[in-house]
Amino acid sequence: MQHLLNLLAAIALLIWGIQMVRTGILRVFGANLRQLIARGVRTRITAVLSGIGVTAIVQSSTATSLMVSSFVGQGMITLPAALTVMRGAELGSAIMTVVFSLDLSWLSPLCIFTGVVLFVSRQDTQLGRIGRVLIGLGLMLLALRLISESTLVLTQSELVRTLLQALTTDLTMEILAGALLAIVSYSSLATVLLVATLAGSGGIPVEVALGLVIGANLGSGMLDVLTTLKSDVQVRQVPLGNFLFRLLGVALSLPLLNAWLHWVAPVLPSAGAQVVLFHLAFNILVASVSVGLTERMARVVEKIMPAKVESPTSLRLHHLDNSALSTPSLAISCAAREALHLADLVETMLGGLKTVWEHNDAELARQLCGLDDQVDSLYSAIKYYLTKISRSELDAHEGQRWTEVITFTINMEQVGDLIERVLQEVQDKKIRKGRDFSSAGLQELNEMHAHLMNNLRLAMSVFLSGNVRDAQRLLEEKARFRDLELTYAATHLNRLADGKVKSIETSSLHIDLISELKRINSLLCSLAYPVLEAAGAIEPRLRAGH
Repeated sequence: MQHLLNLLAAIALLIWGIQMVRTGILRVFGANLRQLIARGVRTRITAVLSGIGVTAIVQSSTATSLMVSSFVGQGMITLPAALTVMRGAELGSAIMTVVFSLDLSWLSPLCIFTGVVLFVSRQDTQLGRIGRVLIGLGLMLLALRLISESTLVLTQSELVRTLLQALTTDLTMEILAGALLAIVSYSSLATVLLVATLAGSGGIPVEVALGLVIGANLGSGMLDVLTTLKSDVQVRQVPLGNFLFRLLGVALSLPLLNAWLHWVAPVLPSAGAQVVLFHLAFNILVASVSVGLTERMARVVEKIMPAKVESPTSLRLHHLDNSALSTPSLAISCAAREALHLADLVETMLGGLKTVWEHNDAELARQLCGLDDQVDSLYSAIKYYLTKISRSELDAHEGQRWTEVITFTINMEQVGDLIERVLQEVQDKKIRKGRDFSSAGLQELNEMHAHLMNNLRLAMSVFLSGNVRDAQRLLEEKARFRDLELTYAATHLNRLADGKVKSIETSSLHIDLISELKRINSLLCSLAYPVLEAAGAIEPRLRAGH
């Protein structure tokens, strides 16, 4: 039992090491890798090479698949180009499997020691993140050695030998077992390395190992499909096409198994080498056959899973890209872009508010209130997206930007709620009762509204650029608007004293509007504080005093 637990722990350590390397690389170089893919699809050769390069670095064809799928979903690259990149991604994963199958045990303690020193001493910097990658790499190499040692002990048991021999009777079961292992471990790389280590130490026969490798390749394709199940249709097309190519590879490789065992395996130095090189040969075969078929496969996928055609009015780019979550700086940029779209909706609501109270437009008021539902939905989506970014992995600058994005999003949602409340009050107290503001009162409200529109645009500019001078101007607008509110409240009281009928009829609404517009302005101006605090232009303790 102890030896079995040792084996399971070593397998878990291998999976964890691969996860550390993958997430670490994406956090350090994720944005650059995505640019490499986006620029590498100009020709088939560069597309394949970019897929090989990115996957060799992140050690996960699944991670590459998520990136490429998101590009297709955003309309940045075509489906055939994405499928071509994935052919290179599978090759890159197979090449890294061969590299890690070599005897690199001497590298493990060096990687772990160097990684821990960098991570502990520079945890919140790029060097610290590179240290995390080195720790993961060292753990992978250590795990492979532990798996080999544990397997040697276990295979001495007659019971284990009997169970392993039983696997050779059913190729279908071997393929299914390999697919399940790849899905559970979230990595075909980990599965193939495990199988190669088991075969090399005599834990399983080579025949069984090759069946498991075929299954691991199939499982990797299934994993991509499962990972994107809840995504848009365009995003799910890439994993589906890749899975169909994997199925094609399985169909082509099964008849060649006996030929491999009879002609190729005897000339290879070890059982482990036979496994990893078969894995490489499998992916070379699939790539060489399928690169020329990406256009046809794309048409097949589009027939199986047709993309939804949106009307031109509803078509827009969505920026909350789940594949970017492993790259914090990129994910925060995605959230910021979506937050600006939320602000655009709020600007539309605020701009229409003036038309509603000027012309008693009840239909426009209803439409603008409907926009607030979109604001609320978008706010929830951005907030949930931001919570999926691990704040413990953010450096100081990224943490500051995360705070700015969530603050901006919250304030915009609250502004939308206030505008909806104003619209309802205008409908209840003015439109339904057929009342009008006095000419002086309407002019005052319109002037306050103009200030608000300018301040909203200035707040969006401050959020986008982080310009300190613009932030200071925005903060100055808070005091200016407060003076405007006091002045117009006083002039309204003077009109009441003069007995102006329209002012008397709309007095309650007029005072409420002035008060609500001031609250909206306060929310907009408060967006200056994070920028000014980060620049040291204002003391955090003074924030509560404004």
